Amino acid sequence: MGSKLSVDDSVRVVIVGGGFGGIEAALQLQYWQIPFVLVDMRDAFHHNVAALRASVQSGFAKKTFISFSTTFKDSFRQGKVVGIDLEKHHVLLNDGEELSFSHLILATGSDGPFPGKFNRLIDMKAAIQTYEDMVKEVQKAPRIVIVGGGSAGVEMAAEVKTKFPAKEVTLIHSKIALADVELLPRVREEVKETLIQEGVHLVLGERVANLDMLTLNQFKENMVVRTHTGTEIATDMVILCTGIKVNSAAYSRTFSNKLANNGALKVNEHLQVEGYSNIYAIGDCADVREPKMAYHAALHADVAVTNIINTLTHKPLKVYQPAGRR
Repeated sequence: MGSKLSVDDSVRVVIVGGGFGGIEAALQLQYWQIPFVLVDMRDAFHHNVAALRASVQSGFAKKTFISFSTTFKDSFRQGKVVGIDLEKHHVLLNDGEELSFSHLILATGSDGPFPGKFNRLIDMKAAIQTYEDMVKEVQKAPRIVIVGGGSAGVEMAAEVKTKFPAKEVTLIHSKIALADVELLPRVREEVKETLIQEGVHLVLGERVANLDMLTLNQFKENMVVRTHTGTEIATDMVILCTGIKVNSAAYSRTFSNKLANNGALKVNEHLQVEGYSNIYAIGDCADVREPKMAYHAALHADVAVTNIINTLTHKPLKVYQPAGRR
């Protein structure tokens, strides 16, 4: 069962978001036997780092989902957070349920287009089937265009080309450098060279101009993708990997004056939302200058849970050191 921290009935941690940060926080609270409730729109943890492989390899999707109820039993609620009441200390779900909290951990992660992200109210079986349907579409398409050359687009191109070497894969990116800006220039250049070696055709520094006229994630013969410079690319499938952004829907109204430009929450060195000693933001929704990685989200979770415990036991708070400053 793990260690037990003796707390009174007033202590209850609510975690909003069951991604890498949220699930790590839940596991640590479970270990210390601190009462908590984990809230997520899905009924299963989604290993979205592997989601792109699940969209090209049949049978892989079921490996990327783990039931929350199996892991956390009654400490899990499936639902969408539609409000946070700071005076009453409760979180309001879309079905009307109110979850009271003494401490709140916001771990809502990021949002974006399928297949890289899958943030909607859905059960695990239906989610897995959605990926299996995507695999069938990829299999039928001899030519595939991937729009967006950030981390998701790069990985998508690599997954398709690795699984189906004979397919013609084109990656269109509005910038010249690929992958995330937080990565070292030499790493981004290595990514580019690897894709070229794999046979991926790169169209860099160009934006797709007719995206709203294209069918996404489905096989459709002889579509034409046009860029703002006039480049035309014939394809049989278009996969969108742009528009990844901080998922702030659950908290943006409540903390409108605590938002960074990208929608992340401003936090102090203890990962507490500025001005709130009992509310933490971790993972992508924390305004911390470092690469957005699952590894860092787990480190955030450790600091947040440790500081909740330290607050309850009257110990000094732990400071988070962002990557590059450790």
